[in-house]
Amino acid sequence: MAKKTFALLGVGGFIASKHLQAIKEVGGELVAALDPKDSVGILDSYFPDCEFFTEFERFDRHLSDKKIDYLVVCTPNYLHDSHIRFGLRIGADVICEKPLVINSKNLDKLEEAEKKSGNKVYCVLQLRYHPVVKKLRGSGDFHKVHINYFTPRGNWYKYSWKMDEKKSGGLAMNIGVHLFDMLIWLFGHPSKIKVTKYTDDTVSGEMDLCTANVKFTLSIDKNLEPKREIIIDGDKIDFTTGFKDLHTEVYKNILNGNGYGIEDCYPSIELIERIKKCHLNT
Repeated sequence: MAKKTFALLGVGGFIASKHLQAIKEVGGELVAALDPKDSVGILDSYFPDCEFFTEFERFDRHLSDKKIDYLVVCTPNYLHDSHIRFGLRIGADVICEKPLVINSKNLDKLEEAEKKSGNKVYCVLQLRYHPVVKKLRGSGDFHKVHINYFTPRGNWYKYSWKMDEKKSGGLAMNIGVHLFDMLIWLFGHPSKIKVTKYTDDTVSGEMDLCTANVKFTLSIDKNLEPKREIIIDGDKIDFTTGFKDLHTEVYKNILNGNGYGIEDCYPSIELIERIKKCHLNT
């Protein structure tokens, strides 16, 4: 069986190493990569023969006469939509980091583009593969849940695209989207939502899902100790380990035809839009 071929946008970013590892572990071949910055020596550890570009135009031209199986999108959130469309135009399936887009209205248009192309768009929803999370799903019981997710960031963060809400979707989107996807996957769709704090570095609130009441605090406050804590009915769930190979699990499922697609991204993105609206209306 021939190796699956991949090209990757945003290979110099933080999350790209997870994708490089996953591509390697599923037996794929990375044939081209792009990043505007050339600090990408990490390629030597995975795919030293990969063609590398710092200009999108040259990357585009290189792929114009090549058939690749998958385009991987690890670029800033606001570029995902256009880069997904690029992948579909060149006849590739697309694997995109979350959030797939930062406005839910764009999901409808992406579904149209996907259908027209005949290719598939997959989103990385890796927490659904976490062994601890998988065990929590499907009990049907009602739960009281607390989530404290503190991932401190230094001064550099406020100068990056991630601090620009128009580019990242804001803290609730950039940090929270995978957590909100996990909560909806576990406990069903939200009804009542209350936002108690919404600042550049902290978002907190409470919401009722079908089978859970959830209180959450997300923060990048550099003065806090890092914490990934989920408390369900008073029992603290170990959520600090088990992340190492989740992207590989995502890739295995995609290659087996079972990856999560555009339709799976609506609930969490729409929830974040509701959180923002609640904040603006208070």
